[in-house]
Amino acid sequence: MITLRPYQETAVEALRAAYRAGRRAPLLQLATSTGKTAVFCHIALSAVQRGKRVCILVHRQELLFQTSRMLKTLGVEHGLIAPGRLQSRDLVQVASVQTLVRRIADPKKRMGEIDLIVIDECHHAVAGAWGKVLAAWPKAKILSVTATPCRLDGKGLATVFDDLIQGPPVAEMIRLGYLVQPVVYAPPVALDLTDVRSRGGDYVSEDLAAAMDRPAITGDAVTHYERLCPNVPAIVFCASIDHARHVADEFARAGWRAAGIDGSMADGQRRGLIQALGNGGLHILTSCNIISEGTDIPIVGAAILLRPTKSVALYLQQVGRALRPAPGKDKAIILDHVGNVLRHGLPDEEWAWFLDAGAKKTAKEIELRQCPSCYAAHRPARMCPECGHVYANDTEQREIAHEAGDLRQITPEMMAERRAKA
Repeated sequence: MITLRPYQETAVEALRAAYRAGRRAPLLQLATSTGKTAVFCHIALSAVQRGKRVCILVHRQELLFQTSRMLKTLGVEHGLIAPGRLQSRDLVQVASVQTLVRRIADPKKRMGEIDLIVIDECHHAVAGAWGKVLAAWPKAKILSVTATPCRLDGKGLATVFDDLIQGPPVAEMIRLGYLVQPVVYAPPVALDLTDVRSRGGDYVSEDLAAAMDRPAITGDAVTHYERLCPNVPAIVFCASIDHARHVADEFARAGWRAAGIDGSMADGQRRGLIQALGNGGLHILTSCNIISEGTDIPIVGAAILLRPTKSVALYLQQVGRALRPAPGKDKAIILDHVGNVLRHGLPDEEWAWFLDAGAKKTAKEIELRQCPSCYAAHRPARMCPECGHVYANDTEQREIAHEAGDLRQITPEMMAERRAKA
């Protein structure tokens, strides 16, 4: 069994109130690494105890097995609908959405009536496969969860969901000890992406790969890891599969245990690499679009960003991988080589989410301050929270903010000044 945290209990009660008010498809937003799986598995258990049939939809094998582990912890018998799996008669099924869609048209494999459909990482649910599942069971209630309730192009989700329940902000989760404090290092000069095209609200992947997969950038990533967080388990977010492999090779050549992970690998191989990062077998795991969502590796203490993105959802999902607490871990290091923090803000800034409009900042933009001694980026303060450097005056801060070279720690003051000048 598991005991829900107070904010999780509040979320469960808010969802039940939404159903009582006649909503069919409420969406629950909880920050990355704060236990969305525990919430919807708890609700699935309650439904099963009343004889209801539940289908939990996921879009990746890693999420399928993560959900299965949580259900086992709760003692919930369940089946898995995935390639190579025989369908069981359990009241709860955890389904790969792609496999379930293929089985809808087959009377021998199609599931019977479903009372509750749970959609994990539901910001994907505007895609065609998800819509086919919802249309196939029009009487089912829907429960959707995500840390970032907006599409990757920044648009809202009001066409699918009819209520939004927002959990506590990241800063509060840090204050309560459910997440660790992020420390962000970023370049003082924005990356030149003049020749990188945009499509669907984000940079075109092949253009990004050409811009980012360069020895100078990769070598810089290795150098900063060695200087700022050596031996800390880290995930590197890359622009393409080849880019991820090249970055892993460079880390390995420098003497670090490193590997790349991608969707072409067998499920067992991918699970093995993720487990190796979690148990100390690897220092570095590089990825393109595989472990930016739902990957639960608390020991990971650093996120290295080598993929620029216009998507606040993707940015928050990526940096959130390092925020989960673990024994002996008091902070998360974010090495942002591509200036995503300058586009979107610090990981613990507060966001207001809207079904019809995606995300909006809830507070006035604050310029980040960057320490000239340790290069950490932080919110306005007379003293650097990382090394204790005392700022002599505002001139010192501005000069450091425009000095080229190393990654620097980013503060809210720096962020505000950059946006004012944009």
